[in-house]
Amino acid sequence: MASHTAGIRRLTAEHRRWVSPRTDLVTALLGIWFGIGLMVDAWAHANLAELETFFTPWHAVFYSGFAVVSGWIIWQVWRNVRAGRQGLAAVPAGYLAGLVAIPAFAAFGLADLMWHTVLGIETAIDIFFSPSHLGLIVTMLLIITTPLRSAWSAPHVGAAPRLGRLLPALLGLAFATTLVSLFLSYGGALQLRPQAIVQALSLGQGPAIAPPGGGPRPVALGADRVAVSMVVTNVVMLSPVLFLVRRWSLPFGAVTVMYAVIALMPGAQTGFRDVPVLSSFVVAGVVSDLLIRWLRPSGERRGAYWAFAGLSAFATWSLYLGVASAVGGGLPAVPELWTGAPIVAGLIGLALGALFLPNAVAVHPGAGRT
Repeated sequence: MASHTAGIRRLTAEHRRWVSPRTDLVTALLGIWFGIGLMVDAWAHANLAELETFFTPWHAVFYSGFAVVSGWIIWQVWRNVRAGRQGLAAVPAGYLAGLVAIPAFAAFGLADLMWHTVLGIETAIDIFFSPSHLGLIVTMLLIITTPLRSAWSAPHVGAAPRLGRLLPALLGLAFATTLVSLFLSYGGALQLRPQAIVQALSLGQGPAIAPPGGGPRPVALGADRVAVSMVVTNVVMLSPVLFLVRRWSLPFGAVTVMYAVIALMPGAQTGFRDVPVLSSFVVAGVVSDLLIRWLRPSGERRGAYWAFAGLSAFATWSLYLGVASAVGGGLPAVPELWTGAPIVAGLIGLALGALFLPNAVAVHPGAGRT
């Protein structure tokens, strides 16, 4: 009976172990290869007129990134199998979802090949709604956030980790956020040029811009488009930060690293033609890091958490409009828009803070082993 029980335990997650911080860092770095591959592919779709084949250099970078990070995750499991661990016990804590996503991603990759072979290559907004692309992006999210899940309840991370120890988790979540921003880029604010922002907020209707994902027909940029883009991007960029702040006391530089990574995707889509606007978000990351040091928001300090959420969003979009105005020819002519937009962003940030932390928590319960 005892031997039977021991055999069952070997097949369960009861004795699963965490990998070393170095292993998580390698997982995150290989995930960067994977993420950069997608950025290169996004650049090609947005800036090259005709992509008529699935077999492109950009796809080669993307799928080779998938191969190396997948091989690394599988190797971690195989090492445990060779050490005598069986079943789920061989899967390191935090690595199970990524492991399951590997064959699913490969299946969606094959489906994407068949889709393009039969129906052709998407060149406009339809690229973000392709079922095979949606499957790829969801499974990719699970793979590259493996270091985050590994660190989430690891006993050696602690409640106030140093930047170096938390870096793999930050990179994983930041690149995951870039995937979300890519598939919502038709409502993204970081793809807009400073001059177009100023003119749209001055006249209510700005110059024509190319639609996200390329395409021959431009779309009109109006004040409503800028306002909606700010709301969408505000939610996409602030949510992962609030997610982390509830779990850890973030070290200085954590938000700056995340915002710098997140800005890479819209930069790739626009060929980095709008560096000043992208840079404003990196500066906003520094400001958010300073706010964290000043307010010390946490799950136990709900008021400070809410204040950080609102002030971080307000500062981010004040910088965005300030830089756009400085580079784009002056303040927009409609004062209600450029004065009220950061306030709206701050209120949305406050609402997000209340959603993420409606009640203060005494002790973080942990996320379990996934």
